[in-house]
Amino acid sequence: MEKVIRDPKAIKSLVARLRRIEGQARGIQRMIEEGRPCEEVVTQLSALKNAVDKVATHVILENLERCILDESPEMDPREALQEAKRLILRL
Repeated sequence: MEKVIRDPKAIKSLVARLRRIEGQARGIQRMIEEGRPCEEVVTQLSALKNAVDKVATHVILENLERCILDESPEMDPREALQEAKRLILRL
């Protein structure tokens, strides 16, 4: 079974987060173009990185929850947990 996010609420939340991240990235571009101090730019880059990490974590957790709560015989909770661990370590 293909592992995708199917919950419309989760999708809506993730897309909203990604749109905010997109806005943050544009703001950082403007900061660089305006010649803002490096410390300010790096602070915003750190916030951007944290926001992306949070989206990735939510994607992993949505997948793990779906795999564990799904009654499908193709879904082994142990395998789902191992996959979640593997994905978290990639962050």
